[in-house]
Amino acid sequence: MNQRFFNTSLKFCILGSGSWATALMKLLSDKQNIKICWYIRSGETISHIEKYGNNPKYLSSIRFDTSRFEMSNDINQALERSNVVIIAMPAIFIAELMETVTVDISGKFIVSAVKGIIPELNKSVSEYFNEKHNIPYSQLGVISGPCHAEEVALERLSYLTFSCKRKNLAEFISKNIETPFLRIISSTDVYGSEYAAILKNIYAIGAGICHGLGYGDNFISVFVSNSFEEMRRFLNDTNLSPRQTTRSAYLGDLLVTCYSQFSRNRALGTMLGKGYSVSSAMMEMNMVAEGFYASKCMHEINETEQVVMPIAETVYRILYQNASAQNEIKKLSEEVLL
Repeated sequence: MNQRFFNTSLKFCILGSGSWATALMKLLSDKQNIKICWYIRSGETISHIEKYGNNPKYLSSIRFDTSRFEMSNDINQALERSNVVIIAMPAIFIAELMETVTVDISGKFIVSAVKGIIPELNKSVSEYFNEKHNIPYSQLGVISGPCHAEEVALERLSYLTFSCKRKNLAEFISKNIETPFLRIISSTDVYGSEYAAILKNIYAIGAGICHGLGYGDNFISVFVSNSFEEMRRFLNDTNLSPRQTTRSAYLGDLLVTCYSQFSRNRALGTMLGKGYSVSSAMMEMNMVAEGFYASKCMHEINETEQVVMPIAETVYRILYQNASAQNEIKKLSEEVLL
């Protein structure tokens, strides 16, 4: 992607129809002079939005002016109409969807608004597009928190971090997303932003487990502060960079995911702490909890990296090895947490 991109009319495409995709679609469609296409797999959902002006499954209170954008359930058609592609769907569906793509995406700017990791491949979204689809990092961006879609939909003051190796390009695209209630911080730490977002979901499951077991705020604050130190250690041990991990994309996103009522990962953990089996808790969830899949991926990644990560390993054992949540958290409290 060359300098001419800055003089080109931006044509956005959003892939996905969940809560985050819906919130981002509202932000973009309310802005003037932006061309945008919304890829939604379900033709039935498209028909509903065209007729009633809202997404029937997610953030249904949001009203759309459908004259401001196009919709398509044809991924190739949606991609052809765009030069900036925002991926806002669960990570578990991305590789399968991209296998159906036949159009050339080599000149497009790919933005991940995903807070998960590609299962089986154990790759972040930017790593996946760089290695599998040969998209250079100069054409890859990451949108990270701390930001829940529900509060964006309510137009509560929120902050995002937009990471890209080319900071001037991140700032250029950010200006087209920013609103009076949504402020955007630019960063060049693509790796750190993505892996912080992946890890914070695992720790939020752990915080939810503690809550479900009956531990109070005092203990959970210690759990979260230790989780932050573990996150910082992983990021710096695997990708040393002059990042400030106390900033919004790292500590801020961890805090909101561990404490917010809107956090699906915390909700999953709370059910586990209350005695639900993993399978029954997953069935209760009406949205994907990225931390469930990320836990296994990070366990496998760390078999190679060998970073000291006792909290992430505790959550992994509870999720995948049928370990007792009560016993595992008690052991953490006695041997690890400071």
